[in-house]
Amino acid sequence: MVILVCLSSNVRVVNFLIILLYAVEVRVVREFECPDFLSRWMMELFLFLIGSYENLVLFGKEITFRVLIFDPMKLHLAIEENSSVPKYIQIVKAVKSLLTQGKLRYGDKIPSINLLSADYSLSRDTVEKAYRILKKQGIIESVKGKGYYISHHSDLAKYKILLLFNKLSAYKQVVYNALVTALKDRADISFHVFHCEFSLFKKYLEQFSGQMDYYIIMPHFKKDQESMAAEMIKNLPQEKLILLDKCLPFCEGVFGSVYQEFKEDIYQALVKLSGKLTKYHKLYLAFPSKASYPYPAEILQGFKKFAVEFQKDFEVIEEIGLDKQLVKGEAYIVIEENDLVNLIKKANKTKGLIIGKNLGILSYNETPLKEVLLKGITVISSDFPAMGKLTAEMILRKEGKMIKNEFKVIERASL
Repeated sequence: MVILVCLSSNVRVVNFLIILLYAVEVRVVREFECPDFLSRWMMELFLFLIGSYENLVLFGKEITFRVLIFDPMKLHLAIEENSSVPKYIQIVKAVKSLLTQGKLRYGDKIPSINLLSADYSLSRDTVEKAYRILKKQGIIESVKGKGYYISHHSDLAKYKILLLFNKLSAYKQVVYNALVTALKDRADISFHVFHCEFSLFKKYLEQFSGQMDYYIIMPHFKKDQESMAAEMIKNLPQEKLILLDKCLPFCEGVFGSVYQEFKEDIYQALVKLSGKLTKYHKLYLAFPSKASYPYPAEILQGFKKFAVEFQKDFEVIEEIGLDKQLVKGEAYIVIEENDLVNLIKKANKTKGLIIGKNLGILSYNETPLKEVLLKGITVISSDFPAMGKLTAEMILRKEGKMIKNEFKVIERASL
């Protein structure tokens, strides 16, 4: 027979322990909780008394039993008896230290005043004074009939975040840096790259299942894996889910999203640049449809929409190869960095071509290099620093939103 003494009022904790005991074929006949009004020494006295016996005779039957003790609320506070710092201040500092170390998180329950005073042989008044200060500072809050918890509004509480990017790139590094900078020291981020592969994405989600306060995902996948990935994302806790860069059909049900509208973004950008594009008789879009990291097909749709409406001769090509023949009066829209490099190399080697005069270059996605290359490459780009910053603000303010990220046209010498 097992007597389980769980010093917690958390029903889920108690149930988990009971299930665990049943799993190893130990029969639980009774569970005890330690209510707030029962001091620790009384519980210890109870355990001492029943723990003095291994066998009891009840109704003529001998019963062998063990006592299991589980205390999930015990705090390990560094309280120095001989310190000149008052003990109530030591408690305040110790709780704050546990928060900044990530050993306490928002929503965690902490011991009652009676339990903490018994654990550290402190007067009830000392602990009560410390809790009043912590409560006034917004670090803890009391729930009537349940006890004290780390406040969701505490400026010291750290969020556990799983951040999943589909690939590494210069502009996604900008998103990451902006997110981390805006969160400051308020988050522990587990960052992983799944390379547009569903199997790797699934592995990360399963590895961190149920452990995170927020799941931030860039949901770009290979075409034949999109439906499987969407279904898995849909089954995540929607109140903890933030989608970046791309919206999914069920996007409105998630906590938040900062997204691009790829078709409309490129269309409106080209409309804005239509005056400069008039000097070019043909537009090319280098769209790598067979790339390992696929790009949204909506980019292609927006480009074609502009070309048709403005009656521009156009062509979609897979890449800018070194064998590509460049002609005066052409303008190229490139997405990948390799295509940009090859285009510049080829233009510099072709007699009579001057970039920005009779050969236009328009690049997708801003990076620091494009600002200085050839006196500046004209760029159409989502505001990636804003994407990271807006995501952090949602988390810190606990206000989920659906935000269409700003799409910019940065005019420079290449067009």
